[in-house]
Amino acid sequence: MAKIYYVIGASGAGKDSIMAYARQKVSGDTPAIFCHRYITRAADAGGENHIALTDREFEIRKNRGCFAMNWQSHGHQYGIGVEIHDWLKADLNVIVNGSRAYLNEALMAFPEMIPVLINVSDDMLFHRLKARGRESVPDIKSRIQRSQSLEPIVHSNLIIIENNSELATAGDALVELIA
Repeated sequence: MAKIYYVIGASGAGKDSIMAYARQKVSGDTPAIFCHRYITRAADAGGENHIALTDREFEIRKNRGCFAMNWQSHGHQYGIGVEIHDWLKADLNVIVNGSRAYLNEALMAFPEMIPVLINVSDDMLFHRLKARGRESVPDIKSRIQRSQSLEPIVHSNLIIIENNSELATAGDALVELIA
């Protein structure tokens, strides 16, 4: 039976990089598809390959039932299209770049989903966010504090991938999980 792998972790933990790595390494024989997200963020904003929507376009799609999951985070709206239902019916595992804050709602919609937490040390996270150059040092420290304040994830299917070293180490762990 096909599964949803719901990849989560703090901003800067390496989710996009790990998923991009896995997308390139997963065998063509593996029944898996990497889901794109619909985001109210410019297409050229960097990071993941996503479908850029205006706030109005997003609301129209949301109101017409075009999203299987949707949430707000960091001033943007995110959606996962209803096409994932067809992919699951076609016996394809679906890899989703999710939101930790939305995890409980996602689990209500898809109880068999497998949460995959990309874990990174606070020091590593600070250095990655600083190198990314999108936020000031106080904003980075605030983001890390917010991440620390989140409830620990307790779920019987939770998989944790450590991302404190080379990208290939964490990327291969995701590839192995999907395969």
